[in-house]
Amino acid sequence: MNVDSQTFRVREDEKGSLSKRPTRVEPVYKSKKEYRAILQNHITRLSALQNVHYASNQYAVLLIFQGMDAAGKDGTIRHVMSGVNPQGCQVFSFKQPSAEELQHDFLWRTTRHLPERGRIGIFNRSYYEEVLIVRVHPELLRAEGFSEKAAEDKKFWKSRYKSIVQFENHLHRNGTRIVKFYLHLSKDEQRRRFLQRIDDPEKNWKFSDADVRERKYWDKYMEAYEECISATGTDKAPWYIVPADDKENARIIVSQIVVDTLTALKLSYPKTPASRKKELESMGVMLHKDSQ
Repeated sequence: MNVDSQTFRVREDEKGSLSKRPTRVEPVYKSKKEYRAILQNHITRLSALQNVHYASNQYAVLLIFQGMDAAGKDGTIRHVMSGVNPQGCQVFSFKQPSAEELQHDFLWRTTRHLPERGRIGIFNRSYYEEVLIVRVHPELLRAEGFSEKAAEDKKFWKSRYKSIVQFENHLHRNGTRIVKFYLHLSKDEQRRRFLQRIDDPEKNWKFSDADVRERKYWDKYMEAYEECISATGTDKAPWYIVPADDKENARIIVSQIVVDTLTALKLSYPKTPASRKKELESMGVMLHKDSQ
């Protein structure tokens, strides 16, 4: 069963209003068994597409995952990419920047980890944190050499949005295809998942005191995400707002979007030149003789 991935895509001229976007939609599966079957079908298709992508060595693909704590970024990446050859996939999680990273421009630390041609790069959080968490906590700007007052200047954030758009346009021109996912979680569902992490000993390690503290800034985060998505969603690097209250449904939606993205590249295995075919035939003859 295919998902209409365009339903979740934010158009370039569209405001990224999260209040008008659902955090839960009618699931595309009717049972756990059907969920597993649909996801496995997507994983199988993705594996085949990735093999051609790797062999063609024509494009790089960058998948960016953003969302509030407990939105399911880790689980989505783990399940959706489970069938991909590790040789052709790179996953990077970006936490608090290091002292060295803070001495550079805000795009530097992620730029070093961009995928090569033929590979799929995955950013679990990204340079977008610089217009999200830093927007909500302007005191973090001091470590980057800016005054907190810079956060009060709309031109400061507009310049960062502009830098991001120009950066993504540059990557697109040079063969990197970018897809950005915002896993849209409700505040109530986040609370439920936090309580699960507290109640389940095997999930205690996932819980941080900071997770609860950040809930106080929920509205500010929503404002930051809305402005960010509206300012940086383009046809060349689109945002997809994925309803995330249902983890299984979110995984199916994301996997369909990734499959659609790779399919749209219309890649094929490299053709073997006639001269190379003759060389291969000659080597084949030699190998056959070697076995005698």
